[in-house]
Amino acid sequence: MTLRHYKIFVTVCDTMNMTSAAEQLYMSQSAVSQSVAELEGHYGVRLFERLSRKLYLTEAGQKLLGYARQMIRMDSEVESNMKALHQSGTVRVGASVTVGACVLPALAADFQNRNPLVNVEVVEDNTEQIENLILQDRVDLGLVEGEVTSSDLFSRPFQNDELVLICSPSQRFAGCQDVEPKELEQESFIIREKGSGTRRTFEDRMTEHNLTWRVAWTCNNADTIKSAVAAGLGVSVISERAVTDEVKSGLLLAKRVRGITFQRTFKLIYHKNKYITEPIQQFIKLL
Repeated sequence: MTLRHYKIFVTVCDTMNMTSAAEQLYMSQSAVSQSVAELEGHYGVRLFERLSRKLYLTEAGQKLLGYARQMIRMDSEVESNMKALHQSGTVRVGASVTVGACVLPALAADFQNRNPLVNVEVVEDNTEQIENLILQDRVDLGLVEGEVTSSDLFSRPFQNDELVLICSPSQRFAGCQDVEPKELEQESFIIREKGSGTRRTFEDRMTEHNLTWRVAWTCNNADTIKSAVAAGLGVSVISERAVTDEVKSGLLLAKRVRGITFQRTFKLIYHKNKYITEPIQQFIKLL
């Protein structure tokens, strides 16, 4: 039996007249009668007594009426609640460290202003870990700075980024307009952990130019790197976005390396089989 059968049955019960029920439902009287007959045949009971051209509910009819009203009410609630989810829900975002610090806060605030019924949940980690979280369906979308390796993930660029060499004002590069590439081989570097997109970009560009480097510190966040460099413990290559305030204040100096550009692209990633809900689609559009 279908919900349509129950709706017809309830309308007949409310009017106690086949003709009136048919008019309310914009159906023929024969179609209404057929639907009631199908219900009676399915359950093997009489739902109405037909006496002197009048309808009277039987005991079975009374019982079924309660169930039918409940099913129709539940269907209405499901319809209402599921449509509400179309406008609400949760978007789970995994962001690599630079994106999480420099891009995502303003983006998430803008998104929630436009979509006040949608929650945004954020996990920040390096690119490798965000890739794993997507594969485990623990986040819906990833915003990363590194390359992903799984063929199950869809990836597309959404913003360009450039890394710069940073040093303290007391470091020997302070007076240089540009730094010669070979000079980098004499420095101690403070770099991100393995799996980080920033580290991958740095290592790839250095390798492309046949340069070696010495690692003094390995850090899993930009703040520690900036503090260590400011203290004169080494130099680093980091997103220009991440050191805007420190460069303005004079705490750090940003330098270009002659002939080397540490460019990369921030990427949106998600599983190729991911069901894209309306809130997720809106987030992607805003991105």
